[in-house]
Amino acid sequence: MPPSALEESRAAALEVFEREPVPTWRRSGFWTTTLRHLRLDELEPRRHEPLGSYDELSDLVRESVGPLDALSGLIVQSGASTVFAWIDPEAAAQGVLFTPLERAWEEHGELVERWYMRRLSAEEGKFPAATAAFWTGGAFLHVPPEVRLEKPLQVVYLIDEPGTAQYAHTLGVVGHHAECTVREYDLAPDLDGQALHSGAFELYLEEGAQVRLAHLQDWGAGEVHDISTKRVEIARDAHCSWVPIHLGGHLTRQELDIITAGQGSDMRHNGLYFTEGDEHLDLFTTDLHEQGPTTGDTVWKGALTGSSRASYEGLIKIVKGAQDTHTYLQTHSMLLSPKAKADSIPSLIVETDNVSASHGGTVGEVDEESVFYMMTRGISRMDAVRILVEGYFEPVVSKLDDPALEALVRGRIAEKLSKAEDEVAEYIAERS
Repeated sequence: MPPSALEESRAAALEVFEREPVPTWRRSGFWTTTLRHLRLDELEPRRHEPLGSYDELSDLVRESVGPLDALSGLIVQSGASTVFAWIDPEAAAQGVLFTPLERAWEEHGELVERWYMRRLSAEEGKFPAATAAFWTGGAFLHVPPEVRLEKPLQVVYLIDEPGTAQYAHTLGVVGHHAECTVREYDLAPDLDGQALHSGAFELYLEEGAQVRLAHLQDWGAGEVHDISTKRVEIARDAHCSWVPIHLGGHLTRQELDIITAGQGSDMRHNGLYFTEGDEHLDLFTTDLHEQGPTTGDTVWKGALTGSSRASYEGLIKIVKGAQDTHTYLQTHSMLLSPKAKADSIPSLIVETDNVSASHGGTVGEVDEESVFYMMTRGISRMDAVRILVEGYFEPVVSKLDDPALEALVRGRIAEKLSKAEDEVAEYIAERS
């Protein structure tokens, strides 16, 4: 029997993985992300038995996801294994496919092969190759043309024990003029030891599709390393609103790219992060315009406590022939500790004329005048700081357009501020 397309892809990716060294990323001449402390040889895929019901999922998953009847489908992967997969019968009756990617290859191979890794490549480095070679479980979603789902399709990648290497791949296709909400959560309790999440996410919007996409990363306080690539392709007259939320991870290196690939395609990319302790966050986003007219905007906001480091670099690229493109990029970081360090680096490449593109980046602190003004109105210093930080993030949080997820994110931000209350208060007082 000749090898399947998937087997050939895995074999080619394995060759890349074996020849490529563990990378060190350097950007802009002064920012370095290194994996020298990652003990990759000590990590392995951890297998788990499927669970019989939603109620058997961990409290962490159920409390984050919410009630099952509020979803159109739910896939949960723990370590290397799919432990729960469910689709709402009403969604299934409309022809929606929502299943582990491994199963999709077996049951819908022709459809999956058409889209699989169309915008991803194992040649991008050791970890993209590792994901392409070793992924298990995974998630596949296909929303047929004209279908409109009112409730989200939810994917959860869970790491619940140290020593885990999790290779995860999500592939989504949303058909012509279909509408849906997609959420992907990366979750872990506070692990005592190292773990790795090496992830790939690819989503394709066909002509006229409308998608609300949210990513939530909250790996807890353990030593979880997250090396992931996420890409979204938007076809003619389609629209994607994408909100990534980064709330915890020992070391994170992610590339998040949006490609407006057809005339009239539009994207809104709003993200936030909150780092603490000694966390290291390295984000690189690309707003790539392949045709015109297309539109889009990217806004990222971050806050840092402890001795954490965060770098956000965003690129707008408008290729030759993509006239009448209109887009902009803003990135802002707020320091809440004297030991925290942040970089906000916007950049722009324009290879054509007749476009409108702008960018800006800032790294700042809590406005002491605003704190003082609120204190004169009887508000304590820490409450004033909390209100200002929560207000700073609110324009991004509200873009989620998902009350349950908004409440979850606001709660986690409040928890992080409370945890760092003494440190933040001391820092703000020193600067008054």
